[in-house]
Amino acid sequence: MNITKEEIIRQTNEALKKEFELSDAQLTPQANLKDDIGLDSLDAVDMVVVLEQKFHINIRQGYDLRSIVTLQNLYDFIEKIAQESAQKNQ
Repeated sequence: MNITKEEIIRQTNEALKKEFELSDAQLTPQANLKDDIGLDSLDAVDMVVVLEQKFHINIRQGYDLRSIVTLQNLYDFIEKIAQESAQKNQ
């Protein structure tokens, strides 16, 4: 899967807006997922499922999701997983 950073941001924001009824104004790279966006631990599980489906990746096993605090952390994380997935599939 070869995807640009801009596409990751666009698709992630689109998925989060749809799943959690968020506005564009809430979805800034520095937004804190818990404090600014209001996602709790159950929402985080839903977010993982939605993003796995959106990007056709598996992010549950072997990754420390606690390090994801902001949307920028999330974008970077998805980019890393997508790159690892693409390398495995070559």
